[in-house]
Amino acid sequence: MTSSAKKMPDPSPITACTISRDVQNFDLLIEDMETALGESWGDLGFAEALAFFNQPDAAALEFVAVAIDEADEDDLVMLGEIISLANAKGIKVILIAEDVSPSALHQLLRKGADEFVPYPLPEGELDAAIERLRKRAEQASAQVPALAGGEAPGSGVLLAVQGLAGGTGATTFAVNLAWELAIVDKKEPPRVCVLDFGLQQGAVATYLDLPRREAVFEMWSDPEAVDDEVFRQALTSFDDKMWVLTAPPDILPLDMIAPEDVQRILDIARARFDYVIVDMPSTLVQWTETVLSNTQIYFTTLELDMRSAQNTLRLKRALRAEDLPVEKLRFCLNRAPKFTDLQGKSRVKRLCESLEISIEVQLPDGGRPVTQSADHGLPLASAARKNPLRKEIAKLASSLHELGKSDAEAA
Repeated sequence: MTSSAKKMPDPSPITACTISRDVQNFDLLIEDMETALGESWGDLGFAEALAFFNQPDAAALEFVAVAIDEADEDDLVMLGEIISLANAKGIKVILIAEDVSPSALHQLLRKGADEFVPYPLPEGELDAAIERLRKRAEQASAQVPALAGGEAPGSGVLLAVQGLAGGTGATTFAVNLAWELAIVDKKEPPRVCVLDFGLQQGAVATYLDLPRREAVFEMWSDPEAVDDEVFRQALTSFDDKMWVLTAPPDILPLDMIAPEDVQRILDIARARFDYVIVDMPSTLVQWTETVLSNTQIYFTTLELDMRSAQNTLRLKRALRAEDLPVEKLRFCLNRAPKFTDLQGKSRVKRLCESLEISIEVQLPDGGRPVTQSADHGLPLASAARKNPLRKEIAKLASSLHELGKSDAEAA
């Protein structure tokens, strides 16, 4: 028997949510959400939002509007968790605030809110904020270069950085080298990507003030399923000029991924970007050989001390025992002596002779501004442009880029 009743239309999918203690306190927000989205939005309380973000339905959210007033300042920790979790899930955040102190606003914006709109809402301002979010998303999508169907993997330059001891500035060097390459040519800026392979203590996200997204954990959890689209979704943009695969939100064992998994990621990244910089863990793992074999230059950072000297000898012995390309190593001396420090220069010479190495990059001590720039999530070029360390890394990036251009023209 057939029914003559008309099929009820499917409800509109929820693409946005308000998050507040009581949305009825923000009646103008309700009106503007209905005007902008019709019935395709919902409302959540603070605790409900934290639970909802971990549900499958949250994947459909385009943005959330977090509405707060002065009574909510006691819940700043929870609000910060909401914004951080939204960022980790790739959900944009519009912060709407009424009579909230500047310090509270600053704290929440630092957590990763994408837009701020005061309440009562100025006419058309919510629509304008939504439009800005969508425009930035479109621009970001367009700027991540897609993997061309006929493009062979391995076309980009692969550079790796590994510290030979803790605190030798490997991540600082990797992050700032990547940024200098991204801005080395204003007319034709190279496409640059940073891969943080420090699955346990990777700090690239911290040094660039980027969220550690669940998409990265999901990518490494099922590496055999990684394709161009999965890799693209795991990346995070920094200042729309550089792309970053951050370390996952949670600590993972280094042997969780296999050499073939790393090879797949490197192939996709190198086909997509002109320069791929890998920040390696200080520990040697199975897939260290994979990165070393694929890289054009494998930078190792060390200092003028005994621990670095001993680890350099141990690394050289390990690579030679496995018949790996030791010649790809480029030793970078962190906190190198100044030009006028003749005694320091003499110590560097003796170090090179005793270790039978050549130190090709000497990185000057940048002092406190280096630590401060990392704490503020900014490259040295933005935080301390005239810093001596920044100048040396910029010079290296320029020479690498010129060398790459010359090789491309010769080919």
